[in-house]
Amino acid sequence: MTSFKHLFEPLTLRRVEIRNRILSTGHQTYLAKGGLPGEDFIAYHAARARGGAGLIVTEASRFHATTITDAPELLVASDDCIPAFRKLAEAVHAEGARLFGQLSHAGRLSRRVQAGVRGVAYAPSALPDNRFHTMPRAMSLAMIAELVAAYGQGARRLIEAGYDGIEVIASLGLLVAQFLNPASNRRTDQYGGSRENRMRFLVEVLREVRRHVGTDRVVGIRISTEEIEPDGLEHAEIVAICQALAAQGLVDYVNTTAGSMAGLGGSVHVVPPMEIAPGYVAPKAASIRAATALPVFVVGRINQPQIAERILAAGQADMCGMTRALIADPDMPAKAQAGRLDEIRACIGCNQGCIGHFHQGYSITCIQNPITGRERRLEAPAPIARRRRILVAGGGPAGMKAAAVAAERGHEVVLCEASGRLGGQAILAQRLPERAEFGGLVTNLEAELRRAGVGVRLRTRVEPAQVAALQPDAVIVATGAAPFDPEVEGRADGHVVDAWSVLTAEANPGTRVLVADWRCDWIGMGVAELLARNGHQVRLAVNGVQAGQHLQMYHRDHWAGKLHRLGVQVIPYARLHGVDRETAYLAHIVTGEPILCEDVDTVVLAAGQTPVTTLEDELAPLGLELHLAGDCLSPRSAEEAVYEGLLAGRAV
Repeated sequence: MTSFKHLFEPLTLRRVEIRNRILSTGHQTYLAKGGLPGEDFIAYHAARARGGAGLIVTEASRFHATTITDAPELLVASDDCIPAFRKLAEAVHAEGARLFGQLSHAGRLSRRVQAGVRGVAYAPSALPDNRFHTMPRAMSLAMIAELVAAYGQGARRLIEAGYDGIEVIASLGLLVAQFLNPASNRRTDQYGGSRENRMRFLVEVLREVRRHVGTDRVVGIRISTEEIEPDGLEHAEIVAICQALAAQGLVDYVNTTAGSMAGLGGSVHVVPPMEIAPGYVAPKAASIRAATALPVFVVGRINQPQIAERILAAGQADMCGMTRALIADPDMPAKAQAGRLDEIRACIGCNQGCIGHFHQGYSITCIQNPITGRERRLEAPAPIARRRRILVAGGGPAGMKAAAVAAERGHEVVLCEASGRLGGQAILAQRLPERAEFGGLVTNLEAELRRAGVGVRLRTRVEPAQVAALQPDAVIVATGAAPFDPEVEGRADGHVVDAWSVLTAEANPGTRVLVADWRCDWIGMGVAELLARNGHQVRLAVNGVQAGQHLQMYHRDHWAGKLHRLGVQVIPYARLHGVDRETAYLAHIVTGEPILCEDVDTVVLAAGQTPVTTLEDELAPLGLELHLAGDCLSPRSAEEAVYEGLLAGRAV
């Protein structure tokens, strides 16, 4: 059994003892109601505390009028909030975890939208930001003093609510980081110029927070080890800032991350996807730990307890942020401590249900764990009245989840998959460059099937005669989708293949390839990257405003950068119309005017999928209890497939 000597060792900060080194970092859930932690918010964090997390840091709380937007975020700008936050603290403490609260101000990195109207954003200097395209107003000395006082009042409210500590956000290019950075702080008064002056705002904030927090509770900061932007703070400067804070005794710990929200390059590190190596921030966190002698927390794709243990054992950090690991499996700490490692549902870094939902304005969830964010709505189902025989047709994510859930509830379940392997389209996704970890979705679901005792039959296509012989009480149809084959004029004269055949190596693309991307998601960009890496000359024509239009934005922008480096030409607003031997004929999707792509050997169709409904149609006349899940209803993503699979497994 793997030993976790360091991971489950308690950590004491001041008089606050934390039971282990597993941290849920502050992250936006969009579960707040009216600026307060309501029942859904409390249930979400209580689940992670119940599962064994040592410390939970709740998401950035807004503490001043200049921080408030219409987004469903936490507000601590009035004493009226204290009772609601107290309920949260009591719920987390009841499960044995500690609770810290973040205080954050975005500065110029905000559109400040309220009731559809953009408000005034404030920053150290009137310099534009390159992501939100906001031109802020420079803060007056009076406003700076007002904000410092507001930080203190926000901290007081959280402490009065029963929080164990306060974390001031100085990371990711937000307001405090804007003061620290000479590229965004051009002030000529006592808050600009030298490092000491640029630190003055943060120092005053920390002193005011400490004044209200007292000596028993914890005060820390969150800071980027480096901002990874052309004008971002570099690591050496961050180390010097942390040393100065330590020398003044202003913080009890440093919580490290990487990147910046100020640009499209640094933003990917806010929530790094699967392309980025696990634990990659730890070496730079270690240098801050060595330079300051302060306890240091670290994040950065720490999705397995084994990775966290290695970081801790190497002395690189004192606590590991495992936020997405806890989103995917809130019971991960308890399972690791009990040695049940095979039961852990590992995060795959897809970013669809967590940060992806946030950027779409939806509350948090996880594509692998639909209960995340829905703890109250998807409580454990009632015990089954009698054991039934359930047949599941289709072994993609929807069918696998449905079978596992139905069997976990006590039913006898048989899952039939027509091919020789479970996983459906997830198997294709993992074939793309740097996307192998997407196969973890299949690995995790296969483990759920084994634990639940599902009978799996591969190379078995479900047909009406087989259903009649098995006599199931209910059938769950999860037959998925097939590539949509659009009409392409002249395709008999050209070389046209679909993206799936490229991924399975059944097609042989020529040297000069045009990828015609209708869906504007991972398939078109992924196939373009794959072919470019293999030496093909690639153009990507997207039937939308940009490549990856429907992907999570951090991931999309990171991927766009990779395609640029590979020399892939992206043609937006383009729909494939026809082909001949060496030419692809496109039409501009707004004007209908022709776009001619010459010297094309192969056109690869990423034209989406069409639902496979054959079995549903065949079984409909038999009067069976039928449930449908996933792409056989309508082709979408793995998130909908797993969610609908869970619902189908609960419905039988």
